[in-house]
Amino acid sequence: MRILLINANTTEAITERLVAIAQGMAPPGVTFIGATARFGARYIASRAASAVAAHAALDAYAAWGAGMDAVLIGCFGDPGLDALREVAPVPVLGLADAAAEEALRLAPRFGVVTGGAAWGPMLREFYAVRGHADRLAGVRTVAPSGGEIARDPEGALAQLAEACAASTEQDGAGAVILGGAGLAGLAARIAPRVPVPVICSVEAGVRAAIAALGGGPAGLVPHAPVETTGLPPELAKLLG
Repeated sequence: MRILLINANTTEAITERLVAIAQGMAPPGVTFIGATARFGARYIASRAASAVAAHAALDAYAAWGAGMDAVLIGCFGDPGLDALREVAPVPVLGLADAAAEEALRLAPRFGVVTGGAAWGPMLREFYAVRGHADRLAGVRTVAPSGGEIARDPEGALAQLAEACAASTEQDGAGAVILGGAGLAGLAARIAPRVPVPVICSVEAGVRAAIAALGGGPAGLVPHAPVETTGLPPELAKLLG
């Protein structure tokens, strides 16, 4: 079975890192296929970049989604999640959504720690829309963006650990999500410094995508075909 892992930013190295992690977690017979956005930001750190990334995620699915058994959006914040669930006939998972579901199986309230100040309000809105407003203990951000953390994880490790501990001790989180593709692999290093479970959003998304294999789409109202102008042929066909 094949899972399309869409990196909705344009940094190929992050796609390669995500696929390596996902394939290392995959059972025999499951293959992750990486797809990097054909346009957009190198790393998503604003509402504008996130809006473009949602378009890029749809474009990536249109170009490479044929024959896939599931789709995983490999960007925290899940750009294009519900739009893809409208058009895809297979399960579509996102890192932020899957990590919250995992956290809530461990604790009644969860916190989020990620890089880049703009993500604070964006993630609070995201989780409110998904019905988790009362269970979100808080979102804490550190100054380096996810892209900067990916380039220098050692330089951000202490800040991330401090923020995770504060999420527990000050915000009351019973589990903390370390969110972002650029932060993949850091949760295990931070966990010994935090008194509650620390969840890697990438690993949570991979587990959810594997678990969803063989299931149906999310049950959203199906996309109604529309006439389009100026789109790449694959995306125009998908929407039309």
